[in-house]
Order: sequence, then structure tokens, then C-alpha cells
Amino acid sequence: MAWTIMPERPAPDPKAAPWWRRPRTRGYFYQAMVVVGTLYLLYVLVSNTVANLRDRSIKTSFAFLEETATFAIPLNFFPFWDFTLGESVYWDVFIIGVQNTIIITLLGIPTATILGLTLGVTMLSPNFLLRKLSTGFVEIFRNTPLLLQLLFWHFAFFPPIYNSLPPVRESILTGGMVINSAGIYLPAPTLAGSAGWALAAFLAVAAVAAVMLARHAHRRRMETGVGLPTGTYIVGIFVLALAAFMFFFGDQVGVDLPEKKGLNYRGGMRPTKEIISLWFGLTVYTSTYIAENVRGGILSVNPGQSEAGMALGLSRVLRMKLVVLPQALRVIIPPTISQYLNLTKNSSLAVAVGYPDITNIWLGIALNQTGQALIIVFMTIVVYETINALTSLATNLYNRSVQIQER
Repeated sequence: MAWTIMPERPAPDPKAAPWWRRPRTRGYFYQAMVVVGTLYLLYVLVSNTVANLRDRSIKTSFAFLEETATFAIPLNFFPFWDFTLGESVYWDVFIIGVQNTIIITLLGIPTATILGLTLGVTMLSPNFLLRKLSTGFVEIFRNTPLLLQLLFWHFAFFPPIYNSLPPVRESILTGGMVINSAGIYLPAPTLAGSAGWALAAFLAVAAVAAVMLARHAHRRRMETGVGLPTGTYIVGIFVLALAAFMFFFGDQVGVDLPEKKGLNYRGGMRPTKEIISLWFGLTVYTSTYIAENVRGGILSVNPGQSEAGMALGLSRVLRMKLVVLPQALRVIIPPTISQYLNLTKNSSLAVAVGYPDITNIWLGIALNQTGQALIIVFMTIVVYETINALTSLATNLYNRSVQIQER
């Protein structure tokens, strides 16, 4: 039987087809249709919004930000931005809400990370009791609604602790700190004039310098195998930035100490059970998801790596610290970034415990007082988007540094 070898048919030349049938032309057409459709939807949305506002005689303007706020902000824990009833305007309400949202985010992310890392490691501990306790803790709090947990911490767990503290007349005074049944009063830094913006500028410059130093140290380690004490240098950079700030703006920096006024103390920072409950609840809830990320990351590392560390005489703690966790980070960090973003969004449940975040006093009280729903909702969305974008940017920069570098 004779076999006939047929010549291979050459692939069709895309340029030989008519221009309207070329893949690139179709791609441009589809993209243009998507852009046109999106612009049309935006036009319809804006037109309907304007028409509805006109029909209801609602005037939308940013001018209300300069109007005097007609309500008091309850429990302004951190007096970095002054608020006086009858004098402060709605812009002050917005700034205080943003400030408190950022503060609870900055408090929650580090504590949730530390607790989640600890739980994730102990869930794989050879100690039976420790392993089961950690697993039980994670399963209970991970499968319970966050709102229910916040209500439990705020109304059932912390009130007995605060009630056990001495009354106001028997307050514990130590180092400028006051402790009584009304709460804990701490000295608060105050920044006058332009000191607040100056401090932000100094810290921003220090952060940029720290990132540049870290990248230089990483590049040097990849090229020469010799590293730098990056952590020490970064701490030094921020110390120098703070020292420079104090040198130029030290006369605008003060300390607000709690003082006895009337039946209780006033001034300073007052982390009462509202912020403690929210902070504690967000930390516990978020840490359970981070713990699962850590556990999965550790299990993704080849067991031979730990066995190699054992052959070198490393203890279990050192094997975990020097061998396993550095390799597990590339698996742990991406899903953990999502948990950081979830923590920021979950902080909007602060209204359940009375913490004055942006959702509580801006999207809630200010909206009801002014009726400027469109602007207030838009500003709130921008705040959450900005916080999450900056959080994602910072953590992704670190994630890039721990990924495997391909040559």
C-alpha cells in the first residue's frame, strides 16, 4: 500500500483577509462598543439622578460642608481634630469620621496579623491540647457572624470588666493615665497650626526612603549575596524623620492630659468599651481567616525543607522561623491582603457599638441632618476606596519582595 505525503497547507495570512474580518479589527470594534455602552449607561444614570433631584426639589451642593453641624459627636476618642458643638461644621464631622476609620484600621491590621499568625502555627503544633484549642477557636469565631460577636463583646464581655474598675472618686492615677469605671484616660498628643500636615509630610518622605532602602538591600543581596540590616536602618529613618519634625515644629506639639472636671475626667484619649469592643471583635474575627491562610501556606511547603533544617540541628522554632515561614509567605500574603481589605470594610459595623466612624456619624447622622445623600454616599465610597487602595498597594509591594525572582 502506497502512502502519499500531502504538502502541509500554509497558515492563512491575517493581512490577506478583508480589514473588517481581521482579529485586531474585531477586537477594536468590541472594545469601542464596550466604551460606548459604558458611557451611555453613565449618561442615563446621571440624567435620571438629575431629573429625580429636580422633581423632588432637592438641591445638591458641597456648600453644606461649611454649615454648622447641629449635633454632637459622641465619644471622640482621639482629639486630633477638634470638634465644638455650635462652632464646628460638617467638614469637621467628615474629617473626624475618616480619622476614626483610619485609626481602627491601623489598630486592627497588626493585631489581627499577629493573632492569626500565632493561631495558624499552633493549629499545626504537635501538642494535642494546643492544636485542638487553636482549631476550636478558629472554627467557632470564623463561623459566627461578626455583628453577633461585636454585640457580645460590647454588651456581655467588657461591661463587667469596666464595672470592676474603681469609681471616679477612687481613680487610679499613674504616669498621666487615669483608670476608673468610666474608662481609661491616656495622654493625647496635640498638633497646632500646620504641624499635622508637616508630620504627615515627614512620615511620607521617611516611608519613601524606607521603600527605596529595602529595594536597594534586596538588589544587593541578589547580586552579591550580602544583605543589610534593613530593619535597623528603617527604624533609624523614621526616628530621624520624627527628630527633624520635632526640631522644626516642636513648639507646635503638646500633650493633652486628662483633668478632673465636674464628676469625671476630661481631656486626653479615652479608649472606652466602644472602641475596645470594635477593635477586639475585628481582631478576633479577621485573625481566624488569616490563621487558615497561614496554615495553608505552611502545608504548601515541601516537608523535605523542614527535614533539611532538622538535619542541620535547628530547633522546631528556628525551622519554622528561618526555613518554613519565609517560603510560605508567597502563599500566605495574597489571600491575607483580602482579609485586610475586609477588615476595613467590616469596620463599618461600628454603628452597632456606638463607635463614631465615617459610617456612623457621616453616612448616618450627617446624612439624616442634611439630606445630601448623593454627596455623602459618594464621599464615603471614595474614603473606603482610598483606604483599601493604599492598603493593597503597600501589601502588594511587600508581596512582590517575597515572590520567587526568576532570572
